[in-house]
Amino acid sequence: MLGGFVLDKPEPRWPALFALLSVGGLHIALPDALSIGPPWLLLAVVAVLIVPTVITYRTGRHGWNHVFGFATLGAVTVFLAVSLVRLIGVLPDKATDPRMLLRSAAALWLTNILVFACWYWRLDAGGPHARHQRGTHTQGAILFPQMTMPQVRWRPGFIDYLFVAFNTSTAFSPTDAPVLSRWAKVLMMTQSAISFTTVALLAARAVNIL
Repeated sequence: MLGGFVLDKPEPRWPALFALLSVGGLHIALPDALSIGPPWLLLAVVAVLIVPTVITYRTGRHGWNHVFGFATLGAVTVFLAVSLVRLIGVLPDKATDPRMLLRSAAALWLTNILVFACWYWRLDAGGPHARHQRGTHTQGAILFPQMTMPQVRWRPGFIDYLFVAFNTSTAFSPTDAPVLSRWAKVLMMTQSAISFTTVALLAARAVNIL
C-alpha cells in the first residue's frame, strides 16, 4: 500500500466513469457548429454505453467489459476529432464570436485531457483488471516513479493516468513518467498535437482580433 491505495482490492472505476460523463457534459458547452448532432448526443451515447460496461464489470465478464470500454472511448474520440476539425474550420471567419471560440477551445482542451487519460488507463499493462490480477505494478507502457522504488508494492489508478494526460497537454510531453512503449508514444504525440493545435490556433485568432 502506498498513498492509501490498497492493492488487494479492485481499483475503483468511478473516476473513469465520471471522466467520461464529464466529456459528454463538456460537449454540451460547444455550439451547434462544432457538434455532431444535438449538443446532448455525446452524453447520451456515453450514458448508453456505460450501462453495459458497468454490468459486464459487475458480473465478471471482463472481456466484454473491455469491448464496451473501447467502444465508449472510440465514440468520445470521434466526437473530439470532429469538433476540433470544425473549430479549425471556423477560425478564419472573422464574424465568429471570440467568446464562443474561447469557450469551445477550453472545452476541447479539457476534453482532450480526459479522453486520453481514459485511453492510458484502459490500455496500460492490459487495463485495470489485468493490473489488479498482477497485484503490484512493475511493468507497463509508462514508467511511474513508484515503479523504480525497491520493495514498494504499488499499482497506478485513474488519477495517475489523469496526471500524465494533464502534463502531456500542458507541457506537450511527459514529465515525471517516461513513456516506454510505441503505442503510448503515438498516443502522447497525438494528444500533444491536439493540445498544441487548440492553444496555438486560438492564440493566433486572438492576435488577429487585436
